Amino acid sequence: MTLEPSTATHPDNAEHAASQAASPPSTQHNHPSVEQGRTVPVNLRQTGPTPVELLISTRIRKSPYWHLSVAAGVWRAEVYNRVYHPRGYLSMDEGGPLAEHESVVNDVTMWNVAVERQIQVVGPDAEAFVNYVITRQATKISPMHARYVILCNEAGGILNDPVLLRLSEDEFWFSVSDSDLMLWLQGVNVGKGYDVRIQEIDVCPVQIQGPRSEALMRDLIGPAVSDIPNYGLAHAEVAGLPVIVSQTGFTGEKGYEIYLVDATLHAEEMWNAVLEAGAAHHLRVIAPAHPRRVQAGILSWGQDMDAETSPLQTNLAYQVPRMKEQDYIGKAALEAQRAQLEAGTPPFSQMLVGMTLGGRPITDYAPDFWLVGMVGQDDPVGYLTSPWYSPELGTNIALGYVPVGLSQPGTQLRVWLPDEYADTPGEPVDAVVVQVPFRPSVNPNTRELLKDEGKQFL
Repeated sequence: MTLEPSTATHPDNAEHAASQAASPPSTQHNHPSVEQGRTVPVNLRQTGPTPVELLISTRIRKSPYWHLSVAAGVWRAEVYNRVYHPRGYLSMDEGGPLAEHESVVNDVTMWNVAVERQIQVVGPDAEAFVNYVITRQATKISPMHARYVILCNEAGGILNDPVLLRLSEDEFWFSVSDSDLMLWLQGVNVGKGYDVRIQEIDVCPVQIQGPRSEALMRDLIGPAVSDIPNYGLAHAEVAGLPVIVSQTGFTGEKGYEIYLVDATLHAEEMWNAVLEAGAAHHLRVIAPAHPRRVQAGILSWGQDMDAETSPLQTNLAYQVPRMKEQDYIGKAALEAQRAQLEAGTPPFSQMLVGMTLGGRPITDYAPDFWLVGMVGQDDPVGYLTSPWYSPELGTNIALGYVPVGLSQPGTQLRVWLPDEYADTPGEPVDAVVVQVPFRPSVNPNTRELLKDEGKQFL
């Protein structure tokens, strides 16, 4: 079976594919005027859409839910965590990602997110080991609770930003983003020798996201779902199968994740039980809702950040506590970076910011990192990482990197959009730096709570 990652040959998407394929790849060099401050620069060549077929083979893992996503109508996919990842169910003629977004903000949705591979750390030294590899304090995470965390290398670069689930005093699951975290954790412990076992386990999640998610989950697992706090966990059963339920998600909306145990054996029973319970709540199977996660200021590893970016330049300063006395990987580098920032000598050339921008509505994933410039200048100085149209705000929004001196809210910029989104082909549109999140979240993260309380990041 073959699928196209961005312009698949789904019959309803022929016109969309043809329009995107009309722009030939550019042969220009990478843009040296953008001071990236990276060992391996981001590829800023504006090649445009280049439709290719995604080969389905045994080299990349099919998740236990893959065939169920195909049955649900997935028409495009990509590879994430070395697993095939559904990225679109509704055709572009049906509204594409923004139509799926409507279900997230109005009803309830289910996502196949088995690409969030579960790495178990279990044993007498589990808490001490986890505390050494994350920047936050594992000692403050109670059993049956979860936290969004980051892991850094010795230079302070972000290696992964998983949700960390603590099942018991001596068992943690890293629900990982798109990098080989298991290999890193196992490698760290070769030298440290903590008394733990580190392995991937046969647990695969789906996300249930949207304002009707609690009502659906109540029908699915009972009234106890209302007792699960934000980032709380609960043991439950779906279709008689053991699961862990968390109140977490990738949207800023009310939502849950269902972690199915022995997923390779029981995927069909769990998936179909969710579909059956969801029928009364207008459930729709969709791809991860990136327009909504951008509104919430939620970052995507590999797109908005990676091993060459620091939490202190990516709106993740709250993940680097001042009061953590224990050593952790990257601590010295991060504390030195913070000292430089507070002294007015930033160690970074670029900062991640939010922007609102003009142009026609951006209705699909960007195939390039679109370029950002200063008003009155032609050479780009930055780039967008996650641009989308926000129906709720009535404007295009984006996350992106700009020089530190241009990172303050209110700074006027320009963005070069593809002709299909530009007001005037070939001409940049106006943009302005704004605070993130772009609009309040139903389930705010720690950064939002601290901001609302007027507290400084710790």
